[in-house]
Amino acid sequence: MLALSVGDVYSANEKRPAEAAVKTINLWTHSDVTIGEHTVLDASAARYNAGRHGYRIEIQMLGEAVYDNQVNIAAANGSLPCLLEADGPFLYSLAWRGYLQPIGQFLPKSLLDDVLPSILAQGRYEGRLYSLGQFDSGLALWGNRRLLDKAGVRIPTLQAPWTLAEFEQVLDKLSKLPGAVAAIEMGTNTGSSEFFSYAFSPILQGFGGDLIERSHYRSAKGMLDGPQSVLAMTHFQQWFKKGWGKQDVVLTEVNGQRKVVLSRFDQPTSDYFANGRAALSWQGHWQYRWYSQKLGKDLTLLPMPDFGQGIKTGMGSWSFAVSSTCSDPAAAADFLGFLMSVQEIKRMTDVNGAVPARRSVLAKSPLYGERGPLRLYTQQINAGLTVPRPQTPAYGMISEAFSNAAVAIIAGAEVQTELSRAAALIDRDIAENLGYPEY
Repeated sequence: MLALSVGDVYSANEKRPAEAAVKTINLWTHSDVTIGEHTVLDASAARYNAGRHGYRIEIQMLGEAVYDNQVNIAAANGSLPCLLEADGPFLYSLAWRGYLQPIGQFLPKSLLDDVLPSILAQGRYEGRLYSLGQFDSGLALWGNRRLLDKAGVRIPTLQAPWTLAEFEQVLDKLSKLPGAVAAIEMGTNTGSSEFFSYAFSPILQGFGGDLIERSHYRSAKGMLDGPQSVLAMTHFQQWFKKGWGKQDVVLTEVNGQRKVVLSRFDQPTSDYFANGRAALSWQGHWQYRWYSQKLGKDLTLLPMPDFGQGIKTGMGSWSFAVSSTCSDPAAAADFLGFLMSVQEIKRMTDVNGAVPARRSVLAKSPLYGERGPLRLYTQQINAGLTVPRPQTPAYGMISEAFSNAAVAIIAGAEVQTELSRAAALIDRDIAENLGYPEY
């Protein structure tokens, strides 16, 4: 869907800018068919086009399955648009290769001072700001309070989360409820490798492991396949072996390449939690609308368990960046500043339910404010419990290698073997790129 042009949004009685004076700024976004983000973005562009003489924003939507590949192809041949969306951690590869330009000098300090630290951290690479997003993400446990009460389990809080032992006892109790398909819906039916990295790396970190060492981002060996990570994924595997979580994916090999394949359709009817057949769901903020529609007052949001090293949870989302080939970066940043206005962030997050990227919006949000049903996500961010995905150009390989390992582990593969295989793939990628030195 393309944004309205200037000719579309000016009334017949209004004076239109001369066509020659109107400069087109192109924006690429990934497709969205479930939560209406693209409709909101189109409307934002139309408002901007109507109010800002001299610039016209045109949006091109690319299929999410091919988006990253299309961006990489365009970057390699110098045909990137002025503005583009990038999923947070994949930004670093584009910045490292010189395909993006810093944007901090184009944006007012008053705006940046109001943006969440997590959004700024996600957008920085080598100390420079390359992107901003309208929202952050939230990851926690969704619960069905009726089923939790029926099983007689304690409701955890941020101050008193479930410990590892208590969490596993809870899963065992919930799995025995009448009609239960599983104790917990783990989100494995998404079929998205990035979801696996986003959602399950906090388990590693909760045990004291991680995807890679973070001092220099030079090696995954000894960290991803170290004892803490192995222990974490061994427990993770047991949740499926004991039937507490249900295996929804398989790992196959196609032409020598491992590939994640769904073993059931990714559609609302297959969501055990939404249909009351699982009491917990390991999912993000994006499920709120659907879950609240299905469960009503029974829906509750719970903190992640403390696996021994404190609560750890995910963060980060899609953001906007300016390409290095953009001939008018100030114009592109001007529209980005418009998108980051209080009104536009509110419009977007009212629709997608995500964590607003600015403190001033958060404070007044009916979802995330002091009494909002999703305030736990805000509390997690403010308490410093969120962990950014590794801020390195190697993240693409990190995500792919860990996700494939996680699927194999769910399917019953030997944990140490899979994590060591993943660590070796990551380290080989880093070595082949000479440690990703600065360009």
